[in-house]
Amino acid sequence: MKNAVGREIPDELLVNNKRVYYGKNQIDGQYEQKVGPKRRIGEKPREDKLVATLREACEKCGVHDGMTISFHSVFRNGDYVAAMAVKTLVEELGVKDLKIAATSLGSAHDIIADYIEKGVVTGIQTSGVRGRIGEVISAGKLKTPAIIRSHGGRPRAIAAGEVTIDIAFIGASASDYYGNAAGIGGKNNSGVIGFAGPDAKYANHVIVVTDTLVPFPNLPAAINAMDVDYVVTVDEVGNPDKIATAEARMTQDPRELMMARNVADIIANTPYFKDGFSFQTGVGGPSLAVNRFLEEHMVKNNIQMGFALGGISNAMCQLQDKGLVKKILDTQCFDKPTIEHLAKNPDKHIEITTDEYANPSNQGAYVNKLDYVVLSALEIDTDFNVNVITGSDGVLRGAPGGHPDTAAGSKCCIIVTPLTRGRMATVCEKVVTVTTPGDTVDVLVTDYGTAVNPLRQDIIDCLDKAGIPHVTIESLKEKAYSLVGRPDDLEWEDKVIAIVEARDGSILDVVRRIKPVTLD
Repeated sequence: MKNAVGREIPDELLVNNKRVYYGKNQIDGQYEQKVGPKRRIGEKPREDKLVATLREACEKCGVHDGMTISFHSVFRNGDYVAAMAVKTLVEELGVKDLKIAATSLGSAHDIIADYIEKGVVTGIQTSGVRGRIGEVISAGKLKTPAIIRSHGGRPRAIAAGEVTIDIAFIGASASDYYGNAAGIGGKNNSGVIGFAGPDAKYANHVIVVTDTLVPFPNLPAAINAMDVDYVVTVDEVGNPDKIATAEARMTQDPRELMMARNVADIIANTPYFKDGFSFQTGVGGPSLAVNRFLEEHMVKNNIQMGFALGGISNAMCQLQDKGLVKKILDTQCFDKPTIEHLAKNPDKHIEITTDEYANPSNQGAYVNKLDYVVLSALEIDTDFNVNVITGSDGVLRGAPGGHPDTAAGSKCCIIVTPLTRGRMATVCEKVVTVTTPGDTVDVLVTDYGTAVNPLRQDIIDCLDKAGIPHVTIESLKEKAYSLVGRPDDLEWEDKVIAIVEARDGSILDVVRRIKPVTLD
């Protein structure tokens, strides 16, 4: 069956009321059955919840074959907790048929790739799959198709009972003996840990792993003791130096700066740019640089940002220090300066969970209050569909994160990307994989021109009035192909190795195993 973005979805995947993506806001107003958070009866007084080892905590939670575990990714490539947890379950306790429902997976979790190849890890549900994990899944070595969800789609699936987490392992920078945990106050601070909020609320068992015990009560706490079963101390939960990625830097590239300035000019000439507007940006070079040029327009117009949302970088903290941002609503911290800013200015930051941030099945997702979001893309096609998870070779190496959520919720979604990368066209006829549907994308800004989605005639009118030039996305595609050539189509096998869910739980796309290249 074809869905609203023209992708053919195999009938065998449309079971248990699973449906294809029908389009933006097509389930608005419908009801979704939710499961209640599971509560362990805690009638008997407990002095503390501290246990000696991770193995002991796992045993107390009743480990078994076929179980599903989760962990979060605030330390990103510096995370140590996931590897500790999986190694304990597999190598010390002999668990088989292990399923993982993580917020994101990267190079810090390469050990999981080994267990996939050995057939011990049989299921993956996550927002991101990078590094060796993406490679082994793409090679068809995972027993069942990986399920890729956005940051909002994940808590929706957990609350709907589509994912049952047996044990949630929550890495915390500091915790008291009773389980009140936070991402600051320790020797290795990660900042906010809102990723773990849904897990703490809904998992059958919750284990807090920390390297810094602090006196009770550790309040305010990101994770509340009432949701925690056990606390385990380890030498280190993670390395904050590896939180920032190579992309999370303020660019000095003239081409990227030009694109960033053009994005800021577009924002300043649309009606939502007024005192109290809301804003989110990704961490790519040109996306971050938008903050710099947006500042000029804010000062010129004497306006403040009401709130900034999402993953936060130092660029946004600097705007706040200049009096240009009233509140920052954080779901994660993208660099160490942001973590330090959070610790020093707790009254200016509000830590939120991914449920609050982007769950489309609650009545108060903050993405629905966004005026603008500026995002990057691996590629975008002439229907404005965006791909952020598969490379030009068809291998999984990215993450939708909050990309589809913010695009759908914001009043104006702007994609900023160079027209080409190396010898590959970024603007193309058809993206490899749809991760953000084109009906949620409004504007594309490249180094060769700007295109506006024809669905947004109001934005077209604003740009025309301001004298900001724009072209069709088809012309940008043709320009890209004239520079680097039209790529050959990838050849796929029938085997589905990953399912990409839209944020509402419907199937947006599938990723098949790429056919191996044969030499003549």
